[in-house]
Amino acid sequence: MTTTTPAGTSLGRRAEQVMDRFGDRESLLFEGRWFRSGELAGRSHRVARGFVDLGVRPGDRVVVCMANCPEVGLAYSALWRAGAVPTPVLFLLTEEEIRHVVVDSGAVACVTTPEFEAKVLAASAGLPVVVVGGASAGALPWEQLEDADPLPLVDRDGSDLAALLYTGGTTGRSKGVALSHASLDAAGAAGAESAYSPGRNRGLLPLPLAHAYGLLVTVAGLHAREAGVNVLMRWFDPAGWIALVEEHRVQSTALVPSMIQMLLAQPLEAHDLSSLERVGSGAAPLSPDVAAEFERRVPSAEIREGYGCTESSALISAQPNHARRMGSVGKPVQGVEVRIEDAEGNVLKAGEDGEICVRGPVLMTGYWNSPEATAFAVRDGWLHTGDVGHFDEDGYLYVVDRIKDLIIRGGFNVYPRDVEDALLAHPAVVGAAAVGRPDPKLGEEVVAFVQLAPGAEVGADDLIAFAREHLGAYKYPREIHLVESLPLTSVMKLDRKALRAQLA
Repeated sequence: MTTTTPAGTSLGRRAEQVMDRFGDRESLLFEGRWFRSGELAGRSHRVARGFVDLGVRPGDRVVVCMANCPEVGLAYSALWRAGAVPTPVLFLLTEEEIRHVVVDSGAVACVTTPEFEAKVLAASAGLPVVVVGGASAGALPWEQLEDADPLPLVDRDGSDLAALLYTGGTTGRSKGVALSHASLDAAGAAGAESAYSPGRNRGLLPLPLAHAYGLLVTVAGLHAREAGVNVLMRWFDPAGWIALVEEHRVQSTALVPSMIQMLLAQPLEAHDLSSLERVGSGAAPLSPDVAAEFERRVPSAEIREGYGCTESSALISAQPNHARRMGSVGKPVQGVEVRIEDAEGNVLKAGEDGEICVRGPVLMTGYWNSPEATAFAVRDGWLHTGDVGHFDEDGYLYVVDRIKDLIIRGGFNVYPRDVEDALLAHPAVVGAAAVGRPDPKLGEEVVAFVQLAPGAEVGADDLIAFAREHLGAYKYPREIHLVESLPLTSVMKLDRKALRAQLA
């Protein structure tokens, strides 16, 4: 599914090329401290030797479960330099979920930060556990890895495994997605090209670096045309994000829709955010009303929604420069083909909803240890994403919903996103989620969970009446539950599985 490429395109080689291209410079700001690119490169070369001394060999998987910090990037680059494979794990996962990743991946070591040390140690099955920022008994200090001589690059072929990322597991036990150097490199190059704008080189990264979207942003940096400066957040909080944009005159950032909704609950107008020009949005569909409201309150910013999934190295489409189309996720990026299929595999025309299918160099090599799942997801070279969407006449892609989230009420198809977008148009609503509840008469009934803006007072009956005005008779929710907050998965996507469990 991926094309073998020359050894020079390994991600370890890319990192060396960045240093050759831009030289030593201030490149990263984290919690008030500046880090120079030369310092970070030298440390990663020593850490690579430290991993080798720990017994890590080319092709070995190493679990990285950390809060955002410079050492996350150092761990990735060091492992690539040693020919090994980062296996990122979000720190929000439970001990049992981390143990599944450790065992299933066949990892030989783990790296973590103090907040998660106990959880990772318990889940590590006796493997060496390295802790950044102080280790207790049973773990190794990160400084031990850095106390080594630099390691020469262990180069890898483009077809070799570069990262093993585990899916969110919302439909069952999470699966490992195997991404090659070539696939990540292709996605990084396409991502950098789609985001390029001369002089816009000061970015803010609040995404978990262990998420596919965060990893894409990291790899895209290896293809940057200009030397840039990145401000890294340990983890996202709305007030902290605002303060960093204002203080450091940030020009671009990458967010997921749930983060944008959290920011809208803040007093944005009370701060000078005029430096902000571009906000990338991905990982989940973004309501057009939410995007429009953010741009109204931060007039300098333009939201650029893109689309991808872990199986496509997090990138499939992006908004063309100077030709954004609100509501769409842009056009397929360079080298990627997209088509829309019906249930029988027929290719559909513009305007017709069907499954989004993808082909190109960004695709995974397969699901780890799961040939059956791989064969089901990738047929004749086309990845079947499980997402419903369509093209318009100009080739812009629109994501409608997940196939598995479709609600069938009385024989009619109801896409949850249609219901959610209608509810989000109400000024009192900051979050909405629609799911189907089994109904003996209709098959399923539409049920919505709604989060209100702070201080807002509106009843469920009023919201049902509002939705009825904006949706067809078979679509509007007959039942609405008001909640303090909507549940999110470990990758900050809406957790419909948890909502269905509440109804059950």
